[in-house]
Amino acid sequence: MWDVALDALIDTLKLFPFLFLLYILIELMEHNTKVGKPSKALTGRWAPALGAATGILPMCGFSVMAAKLYEHRHVTIGTLIAVFIATSDEGLLVLLLSDGIAWGPKLYSLLAMIGCKLALGIAMGYLLDAIFKRRLAPLPEQKHAHIHVGHDEEHTHVEEEHEGHTHVGDEEHEDHDHGACACDELSACEHKKTSTLRLYLLSPLLHALEVAAFVLAVNLAFGYLFYALGEENVINFLQNAGYWLQPVICPLIGAIPNCASSVVLAEVYALGGIGFGGFLAGLTVNAGLGYLVLLKRASWKRGLVIFGCMLLFSVAVGYAASAIALAI
Repeated sequence: MWDVALDALIDTLKLFPFLFLLYILIELMEHNTKVGKPSKALTGRWAPALGAATGILPMCGFSVMAAKLYEHRHVTIGTLIAVFIATSDEGLLVLLLSDGIAWGPKLYSLLAMIGCKLALGIAMGYLLDAIFKRRLAPLPEQKHAHIHVGHDEEHTHVEEEHEGHTHVGDEEHEDHDHGACACDELSACEHKKTSTLRLYLLSPLLHALEVAAFVLAVNLAFGYLFYALGEENVINFLQNAGYWLQPVICPLIGAIPNCASSVVLAEVYALGGIGFGGFLAGLTVNAGLGYLVLLKRASWKRGLVIFGCMLLFSVAVGYAASAIALAI
């Protein structure tokens, strides 16, 4: 029981640095800072290919990063799907370290899996960008009030725009001596420094902690679910499933947003319990915690559509791979 909680905590802690750095990057990008200017690598012609190549790396944080960037409209739908398809969570790493399969078939399976997922991710990424013409849907407009506080706490100056010119504060504050001006400048400097720290450090930290807490709760829930079901029972269920049912059952397991799903699929494949088609289908839909990010935010309807399409696409890929395997 305690092992489940410890595994969930470790998985969340591994993800937290990605979340923190990602939120800092998003703040830099959304405030048009020199460091955070949107890069062509995120939206250019090579973006889906770069996303698929990044997703191949066995780290669960990349699907979360892609989902957050898509939520803030910094990457296209094609790049998001390319990352999701290519991502395998820890499945490929578990297969590489498994002793249940000889090195020859193991390397062949790894290379075939990486090649298929990379090709599928790139192809679907460019196809979706072509269909949607690389559009990034605009975010809802937000109104920002800029408030400047002077040296006296009782006097608050609010900028107001009237027909092309700006009127700051009341007219009675127009005549300030040099000492008051110096005090205002010092106070404004301190206020700017505090706002910068809050904007680029404190705010990303709080957002990262919020998402990490949500991820920890989900990891605990699915971890205890696997514990209650029993990993051996899940493995036996997959092994007893018919060859033509595996491309349907494996994606349902792979879609579970928890590292255990990809681990179980890899272990069953190493034991010979499922074919390559079922394994490919399960890992194609396996985008880990990326789905949670899409479903948690206000765009949950769009997230459900993406999740459903990924599930159907994975089933189709599984059947196609199974048919090709039988034909060879």
